[in-house]
Amino acid sequence: MILESVILDVKSGKEKAFQRAFSEAQAIVASMPGYCSHELLHCVEKDSRFLLQIRWEKLEDHTEGFRGSEEYSRWKEILHSFYEVFPDVEHYKGVFSG
Repeated sequence: MILESVILDVKSGKEKAFQRAFSEAQAIVASMPGYCSHELLHCVEKDSRFLLQIRWEKLEDHTEGFRGSEEYSRWKEILHSFYEVFPDVEHYKGVFSG
């Protein structure tokens, strides 16, 4: 399993609108082959910051499958205008868990 982790800095004042847009967009990613689960977390210290974590069966499910799909175009259309700067996306694999 691969964890995609993305810090999203949303334009100030657009936080609620972003959350509404995400509620629509999450169905897109959830429909993709290799998708396992996701969560969107809101930062306690910085009101405009969110953490998106998506679990994929394998890296290529995200980097090739989702990113190369028509659905990704719709995802971008819904969400990308909210970002202060385009976020860095990182992928992690498990080492230890409790």
